[in-house]
Amino acid sequence: MQIIIDEQKAHVYKGKTEIGWTMVASGIHKYPTPVGRFSVLERVQDKHSNLYGKIYNKEGKVVVSDARVGRDEIPEGGRFEGAQMAYWMRVTGDGIGMHVGPIPRPGNRASHGCVRLPREAAKLLFNTVSIGTPVTIIGDYEAPPKFDKPKPKAEAKKPEDPKAEAPKTAGTTDAPAPAAAPALIAPTEKPALPPVQQ
Repeated sequence: MQIIIDEQKAHVYKGKTEIGWTMVASGIHKYPTPVGRFSVLERVQDKHSNLYGKIYNKEGKVVVSDARVGRDEIPEGGRFEGAQMAYWMRVTGDGIGMHVGPIPRPGNRASHGCVRLPREAAKLLFNTVSIGTPVTIIGDYEAPPKFDKPKPKAEAKKPEDPKAEAPKTAGTTDAPAPAAAPALIAPTEKPALPPVQQ
């Protein structure tokens, strides 16, 4: 597997052949995802963070929605609940891994350092990888975040004959692209996997 920070995508390989890709959300500049060659060190299907989560008061109401252990105080009678990190695949000894997580703006970084995956992609990868599966993470954290600028629409040429219709190109549309990509897309003509429900 290869995770490309600058694209915010993970490319999945079987041997040297790419079999699919998925959108990801890696660490923001303040909490960068490490780059380099890693391997899957641990797999836990139903993991919770022991560092980030929510703090509840004694009545059970959320008082800190983005809590960090050691930074945010737990009120008397309250509790800390670690964020869900389903389909956890650890790649470093200091707590960085891949897991299910929100991708609020596809193509942009969003995490505290882990690589967030759409649920269906994470489940598929979790059931495919084993301890020792290689994971390469590449990218440039010195570059500022990239934002896609809308491309100008191509102007259609008017036909010479006023009664003739402009030729239609298969697969083109004026509709905007969907906000989120499917969970894992096969780059070949094989059927794509089901789309993600975020």
